[in-house]
Amino acid sequence: MKKLSKKTKKLRKEILEKVKELHREEQKEESFELGKDTIPFAARVFDEKEKVSLVDSSLDFWLTTGRYAEEFEAEFADFMDQRYCSLVNSGSSANLVALSALTSDKLEDRKLKAGDEVITVAAGFPTTVNPIVQNKLVPVFVDVELGTYNIKVSELEKALSDKTKAIMLAHTLGNPFNLKAVTEFAEEHDLYLIEDCCDAVGTTYDGEMVGTFGDFATVSFYPAHHMTMGEGGAVLTNNPVYKKLAVSFRDWGRDCYCEPGANNTCGRRFSMQFGDLPYGYDHKYVYSHVGYNLKVTDMQAAVGVEQLKKLPDFIEARKENFKKLYKGIKKFEEYLILPEAEENSDPSWFAFPLSVRENDKFTKNELVNYLEENKVMTRQLFAGNLTRQPAYRNVEYRVIGDLANTDYIMNNTFFIGVYPGLDDQKIEYIIQQFADFFDERI
Repeated sequence: MKKLSKKTKKLRKEILEKVKELHREEQKEESFELGKDTIPFAARVFDEKEKVSLVDSSLDFWLTTGRYAEEFEAEFADFMDQRYCSLVNSGSSANLVALSALTSDKLEDRKLKAGDEVITVAAGFPTTVNPIVQNKLVPVFVDVELGTYNIKVSELEKALSDKTKAIMLAHTLGNPFNLKAVTEFAEEHDLYLIEDCCDAVGTTYDGEMVGTFGDFATVSFYPAHHMTMGEGGAVLTNNPVYKKLAVSFRDWGRDCYCEPGANNTCGRRFSMQFGDLPYGYDHKYVYSHVGYNLKVTDMQAAVGVEQLKKLPDFIEARKENFKKLYKGIKKFEEYLILPEAEENSDPSWFAFPLSVRENDKFTKNELVNYLEENKVMTRQLFAGNLTRQPAYRNVEYRVIGDLANTDYIMNNTFFIGVYPGLDDQKIEYIIQQFADFFDERI
């Protein structure tokens, strides 16, 4: 950043003080009335510091990736116990970059090729699976367990074929899949593992942070998630080769790995041979992959820097809110399948999933409609069953078994929020809506 004069510094300081003042005034005007205003399943939680950081970045007018992005990448990598963090513009893009990186010719015999198979599940968010399809690979769908909503590891061997090359799975709603079984299976069969941690930042398994078990981890910073920068995501890895590949696919597919604004980091910018290009062709314009442009702006990263400072408290609040909801809703366990944490795990819950047991008193839709009518927001478990979505009608995939639990989830599962903005009053109100519904129906 250029050196500022005393007058410019003074003006800048005054602007940032006005931002703080504006935020404090806006907070005074906010109100919430139980039963009248909707309790969302997720919402941003922030204060004046995020706004100040955002405006500070905008005053730099460095509109692409810059100092805030560099700061965030270093600090978030440390938080996630990873060596490398590369920011992208969404969690979906993070998944696309991570899987695409494994198709690189630079991986030689281990690269993923068209027609190779990737083990995954159909009960989840589409952009965990879409990169498989977009890279002309074949998803192999395995059923999930009710309660944990994660992959049935007993079905892994059935999913294996001579075309199987990778596993790509999300930690569902913050609840980690059985990492012991999955990593052992991946190692035994020399498979790549991508951990979609978009809903699971801060979750631990056997005392270790999720995301550290696979070749890549991916994260989302959409407003509904554990922390936000508006839009945004990250690709994390401990492998320096994978990191370079991820950055290449993120940044147009270029071979050069100079940071924005830097030149000749390799010291050989005009003295290398690539493909059929002339010798010494400018390395900054050599493309070794068919890539994308998926970077974030520095203004987004500026928000992320302040959100990251709050992340440990956000995670603890989610865990506490989950416990309170569990205690209050457990009395209805005869009719509801309550969420079940994976063994040896400490989930950083994204939400509170519930499945309606088969009964002759009510349906999931009736319960969901009641909650919505009484201002408690709900969401389905994302796509339910991807194989039944219209987008997948003409997609090549394999299915292991009949995906009975996946279909059950599609028909009977929903979730409510545990986000840090919930206070005890709101949680008690949510629990009371369940009680009122069951009083009417049972």
